[in-house]
Amino acid sequence: MFSISFIFKPGTYDDEFRRLDAATLAVAESTEGYLGSETWWSDDRTVCNAVYYWADFAHLPDFAQATTHRAAKSAYDRWYGGYQVVVAEVRGAYGDGRLPHLTSPIAKVRRPLAARDG
Repeated sequence: MFSISFIFKPGTYDDEFRRLDAATLAVAESTEGYLGSETWWSDDRTVCNAVYYWADFAHLPDFAQATTHRAAKSAYDRWYGGYQVVVAEVRGAYGDGRLPHLTSPIAKVRRPLAARDG
Protein backbone atom coordinates (compact mmCIF):
# COMPACT_ATOMS: atom_id res chain seq x y z
CA MET A 1 0.00 0.00 0.00
CA PHE A 2 1.14 3.54 -0.78
CA SER A 3 -0.05 6.89 0.47
CA ILE A 4 0.34 10.05 -1.57
CA SER A 5 0.07 13.20 0.55
CA PHE A 6 -0.74 16.36 -1.38
CA ILE A 7 0.01 19.15 1.09
CA PHE A 8 -0.95 22.62 -0.07
CA LYS A 9 -1.85 26.19 0.80
CA PRO A 10 -5.24 26.90 -0.79
CA GLY A 11 -5.64 29.98 -2.93
CA THR A 12 -8.59 31.27 -4.91
CA TYR A 13 -10.61 28.68 -6.80
CA ASP A 14 -12.55 29.32 -10.00
CA ASP A 15 -14.84 27.25 -12.24
CA GLU A 16 -11.91 25.73 -14.15
CA PHE A 17 -10.35 24.59 -10.87
CA ARG A 18 -13.61 22.97 -9.74
CA ARG A 19 -14.00 21.21 -13.10
CA LEU A 20 -10.42 19.89 -13.12
CA ASP A 21 -10.57 18.95 -9.44
CA ALA A 22 -13.71 16.85 -9.98
CA ALA A 23 -12.30 15.30 -13.17
CA THR A 24 -8.98 14.48 -11.50
CA LEU A 25 -10.75 12.78 -8.59
CA ALA A 26 -12.87 10.79 -11.06
CA VAL A 27 -9.68 9.63 -12.82
CA ALA A 28 -8.14 8.60 -9.49
CA GLU A 29 -11.27 6.70 -8.47
CA SER A 30 -11.35 4.85 -11.80
CA THR A 31 -7.65 3.93 -11.72
CA GLU A 32 -6.91 0.35 -10.73
CA GLY A 33 -5.47 0.14 -7.23
CA TYR A 34 -7.05 3.35 -5.89
CA LEU A 35 -8.39 2.73 -2.37
CA GLY A 36 -9.68 6.13 -1.24
CA SER A 37 -8.64 9.40 0.36
CA GLU A 38 -8.90 11.54 3.46
CA THR A 39 -8.28 15.24 4.08
CA TRP A 40 -6.70 16.98 7.07
CA TRP A 41 -6.37 20.69 7.84
CA SER A 42 -3.93 22.61 10.00
CA ASP A 43 -5.49 24.15 13.13
CA ASP A 44 -5.57 27.57 11.48
CA ARG A 45 -6.93 26.07 8.22
CA THR A 46 -4.16 27.63 6.13
CA VAL A 47 -2.64 24.29 5.03
CA CYS A 48 -4.45 21.19 3.79
CA ASN A 49 -3.17 17.63 3.48
CA ALA A 50 -5.14 15.43 1.08
CA VAL A 51 -3.95 11.83 1.48
CA TYR A 52 -4.69 9.33 -1.30
CA TYR A 53 -4.22 5.58 -0.80
CA TRP A 54 -3.24 3.06 -3.49
CA ALA A 55 -2.98 -0.71 -3.20
CA ASP A 56 0.41 -0.74 -4.93
CA PHE A 57 2.79 1.47 -6.85
CA ALA A 58 2.18 -0.16 -10.23
CA HIS A 59 -0.82 1.98 -11.22
CA LEU A 60 0.32 5.34 -9.84
CA PRO A 61 1.98 6.32 -13.15
CA ASP A 62 -1.39 5.78 -14.89
CA PHE A 63 -2.92 8.42 -12.63
CA ALA A 64 0.09 10.77 -12.72
CA GLN A 65 0.12 10.81 -16.54
CA ALA A 66 -3.65 11.19 -16.98
CA THR A 67 -4.57 14.20 -19.11
CA THR A 68 -6.76 15.85 -16.45
CA HIS A 69 -4.16 15.41 -13.72
CA ARG A 70 -1.45 16.89 -15.93
CA ALA A 71 -3.70 19.84 -16.89
CA ALA A 72 -4.44 20.59 -13.23
CA LYS A 73 -0.79 20.24 -12.28
CA SER A 74 0.35 22.61 -15.04
CA ALA A 75 -1.92 25.39 -13.70
CA TYR A 76 -1.36 24.82 -9.96
CA ASP A 77 0.09 28.29 -9.34
CA ARG A 78 -3.28 29.83 -10.25
CA TRP A 79 -4.98 28.07 -7.33
CA TYR A 80 -2.38 27.23 -4.69
CA GLY A 81 0.01 29.26 -2.58
CA GLY A 82 2.48 26.36 -2.62
CA TYR A 83 2.45 22.58 -2.42
CA GLN A 84 4.46 19.51 -1.47
CA VAL A 85 3.83 15.88 -2.46
CA VAL A 86 5.01 13.03 -0.24
CA VAL A 87 4.95 9.47 -1.60
CA ALA A 88 5.21 6.86 1.15
CA GLU A 89 4.99 3.10 1.31
CA VAL A 90 2.68 2.00 4.12
CA ARG A 91 4.54 -0.90 5.69
CA GLY A 92 2.07 -1.44 8.48
CA ALA A 93 -0.80 0.00 10.45
CA TYR A 94 -2.29 -0.78 13.83
CA GLY A 95 -5.09 0.22 16.13
CA ASP A 96 -7.62 -1.17 18.57
CA GLY A 97 -10.05 -2.13 15.81
CA ARG A 98 -12.68 0.47 16.74
CA LEU A 99 -11.74 3.12 14.15
CA PRO A 100 -12.44 2.09 10.55
CA HIS A 101 -9.74 3.37 8.21
CA LEU A 102 -8.52 2.81 4.66
CA THR A 103 -5.49 0.99 6.10
CA SER A 104 -7.67 -1.43 8.11
CA PRO A 105 -7.08 -4.39 5.73
CA ILE A 106 -3.38 -4.38 6.67
CA ALA A 107 -3.83 -3.23 10.27
CA LYS A 108 -2.79 -5.32 13.20
CA VAL A 109 -5.24 -5.04 16.07
CA ARG A 110 -3.59 -4.35 19.40
CA ARG A 111 -5.35 -4.81 22.68
CA PRO A 112 -5.52 -1.78 24.99
CA LEU A 113 -2.61 -1.62 27.43
CA ALA A 114 -4.88 -2.26 30.43
CA ALA A 115 -6.08 -5.54 28.89
CA ARG A 116 -2.49 -6.70 28.32
CA ASP A 117 -1.47 -5.99 31.90
CA GLY A 118 -4.37 -7.85 33.49
